[in-house]
Amino acid sequence: MNVYIRGIGTYLPEKIVSNHDLAKQIDTSDEWIWSRTGIRERRIAAEGEHASTMGKRAAEEAIRNAGLSPDDIDLLVVATMTPDFLFPSTAAVLQAQLGLRNVPAFDISAACSGFLYGLEVTRHLLQSGTYRNALLVGTEKLSSVLDWQDRSTCVLFGDGAGAVVLSQGATGIIDVLLAADGSNPDILYMPGGGSRMPATEASVAHRDHFLKMNGREVFKVAVRAMEQSIRDILDRNSININDIRYFIAHQANYRILDALAQRLSVPMEKFPVNVDRVGNTSAASIPLIMKEMVDDGRLKSGDNVVLVAFGAGLTWGTSLLKWKDSREMP
Repeated sequence: MNVYIRGIGTYLPEKIVSNHDLAKQIDTSDEWIWSRTGIRERRIAAEGEHASTMGKRAAEEAIRNAGLSPDDIDLLVVATMTPDFLFPSTAAVLQAQLGLRNVPAFDISAACSGFLYGLEVTRHLLQSGTYRNALLVGTEKLSSVLDWQDRSTCVLFGDGAGAVVLSQGATGIIDVLLAADGSNPDILYMPGGGSRMPATEASVAHRDHFLKMNGREVFKVAVRAMEQSIRDILDRNSININDIRYFIAHQANYRILDALAQRLSVPMEKFPVNVDRVGNTSAASIPLIMKEMVDDGRLKSGDNVVLVAFGAGLTWGTSLLKWKDSREMP
């Protein structure tokens, strides 16, 4: 049974924080950030905005874009590493905010690969025939887990949400390839807040409830893993790399995108970029840039598209799509 992206929606907070703004707070500069990351600015959620509320805005647009109503949604999956609560799930909270029926709703935690993990899970649930229309939301309030005294990490991330409605019907998602390696979780993690290190005065004082990252190691592993994942999914579907119109990669760092393009011998023009304007938005990253490409006409029906991401876990994944303009559906 074929599954395709029927509608897409996004949300970005109004507040824009530039590199110059950050330079007033920490020991950094626009040149330092730009030269190492390709980031100029990022969006930061306002007080009162959470993963669920941002996800709601993106989801509402995706449902409208799909030409459906909330009553048509049979399943809700949320990918996030910054949930409203450890429990209940952000999906359950969002289900109520959207006014959905009592449909199944659950979270997926795969960090920046979360959208692709959600895509694969949702695709198979739709293919089971139990559900017809599913809502997949990637939403992150990363500003809530950043150490604003750590210039190596706080400059990289931004807040936002993206959502897609997936439906049975036209050819869309051809294949998804997922992987994980949890042998070195401390390359990118938040040590405090879980059952291993519950919150204490000592853990708070030690700043253990903020994101920690070994950027050099993440860079090396991310480029290598994503390159191999792309090659593997193309090989098993007998598709030549030159037949891919776009490689829509998780927007973590421009240097990662550039290195990946070089290793694949693919022109950088095939790697759309918005990390300069939104930073790393984790699970929201891929739907955010896809929506831009839909709006400006870059994505056209029939395009072969690769989605690829890498994140904490370590996790990574690739999806092969045949893009379908929902407006052409009966």
